[in-house]
Amino acid sequence: MIAKRYEPFWKTTALEKMSPAQWESICDGCGKCCLQKLQDDETEEVFYTNLSCHQLNIGSCQCKVYETRQEKVSTCITLTPDQLDEFHWLPDTCSYRVLHETKDLPNWHPLVVGSHKEMIRQGLTVSHYAVNEESVDEEDWETHIIKWVHGMPEPYDIT
Repeated sequence: MIAKRYEPFWKTTALEKMSPAQWESICDGCGKCCLQKLQDDETEEVFYTNLSCHQLNIGSCQCKVYETRQEKVSTCITLTPDQLDEFHWLPDTCSYRVLHETKDLPNWHPLVVGSHKEMIRQGLTVSHYAVNEESVDEEDWETHIIKWVHGMPEPYDIT
């Protein structure tokens, strides 16, 4: 008898059809969406910074108040399936964006490899470069703008 091979849910279930638990498990826990973003008022271009939300535990890349994050941080964005076409603002390594664009998870994703070790090995979390937003005066946030290059942050010259 040949054993039936089952495909993982992310290959058989569209993002917009996932259960809440499946949707949450697609998050790779990198913390990049918890970095502050600046938007140019004229061009509406979005710039990432290396400044993390004050509620992000930088070491673990976990929100300290996840269940009540919208109440605690009014600007916190919750990713939902009805926003799929807007995911272009997410870093190119974001698992929601990768799955939406390629229909598969990256080979380093915790659901694929069973842990966060490969993400950490490749430097794909914010734990080594994020700075708490409260440690920088808001008028200096522009000096913390970064650009993503293959999932890694590099300084960005806005001039």
